[in-house]
Amino acid sequence: MAYETPNYIKALLKPNGSKPAGRRVWSIDLESVWLPTFTAMNVMGETRIPHEALGAPLRLAYNADGTVKFSKTGRPVVKVVKEIGDSVKLIRENLVAGLIAHAHSVATEFPDEYKAEAMANQEAGRPIVEKNRRALTEAVIALAEAEAAKVPVAA
Repeated sequence: MAYETPNYIKALLKPNGSKPAGRRVWSIDLESVWLPTFTAMNVMGETRIPHEALGAPLRLAYNADGTVKFSKTGRPVVKVVKEIGDSVKLIRENLVAGLIAHAHSVATEFPDEYKAEAMANQEAGRPIVEKNRRALTEAVIALAEAEAAKVPVAA
């Protein structure tokens, strides 16, 4: 049987139109994505995140002396509770492992096609890389010349 892309990989590429705007953990909305997901996972016995972590997922950060921690802008520092942060980290690591495994499976099953695709990507990107390299070189030279013009020359 030939290799077929798993449905969970295909689903990653389908737009869903939702754009939540709350607190994000790993760039994913806490309130509309992570909390319902972890609640469902607790129901199914897949996780055991404590109720208080899901009920109050954001906590004030404290200094070593026990006082509330403030940022340099004067706002209180708020962090995501450890149990949720740890679970998100695990999901992220597993997602990365799954993506790597998928790429490896495709490269193993279709080595010629994979190599051709990679070469086409590099060839198509080469003019962009060269343009960026030239633009950066010109910008650095211009910056150095502007800085040199500011420094008085001793006679």
